[in-house]
Amino acid sequence: MKRYTTKIKDWPEEERPRERLKKYGAASLSDAELLAIILRTGSGELTAVELARQVLKKFNGLRGLDSGHFNVLCDIKGIGLAKAAQIKASLEISKRIAGQKWQDRPRIENADDVYQLMKQRLRDLGREEFCVMFLTLRMDVICDKSLFLGSLAESVVDAREIILEALHQSAANIILLHNHPSGDPNPSVEDRQVTQKIVEACKYFDIHVLDHIIIGKDKYYSFADEGLIKN
Repeated sequence: MKRYTTKIKDWPEEERPRERLKKYGAASLSDAELLAIILRTGSGELTAVELARQVLKKFNGLRGLDSGHFNVLCDIKGIGLAKAAQIKASLEISKRIAGQKWQDRPRIENADDVYQLMKQRLRDLGREEFCVMFLTLRMDVICDKSLFLGSLAESVVDAREIILEALHQSAANIILLHNHPSGDPNPSVEDRQVTQKIVEACKYFDIHVLDHIIIGKDKYYSFADEGLIKN
């Protein structure tokens, strides 16, 4: 039986997401209302807001939507390729904006500084990503780069590539980072072995490995804080 519904344009003006955003600002909207603005239209039987709620429920919120597989999103009735691409692009823009905030605070003092800068980028990924943050002698951030994908047990983390990039960036210090999709940031045997290998290789080029930070779900593990890297 067909479900009765109304279009958003038939709603009272003070309840429409676009009008509310214009009047009160984006922060006043719920996650579903923000997503509905990106979707623009519903699925025929559902308004854009109702469709957005359905999507958020399926992925357990925005963070799940960000890490969710593109094809799963496409398969939802009313989404398809175009809307899925709009959603993923919007989420990626938000992460890049968050990642640029470190430019306002370019100096690193401790592991928590690094975690606050990188957590949005790494904590919800569905696979492991190995990044390196390059810093000056005074601990100013030069840049960060993703160099390897996949678990450290499966990927060949090449110390030479890290060293070459550090020399290219004229970096005196580096910080290693990767995520654990399981959510548990405690290091594996492979994590420890790879870290030691990189630390020893970098010594020959006067590049100091300050830390290796593993990012889990809302928490992290710092090799330096735990005494596994001496500076």
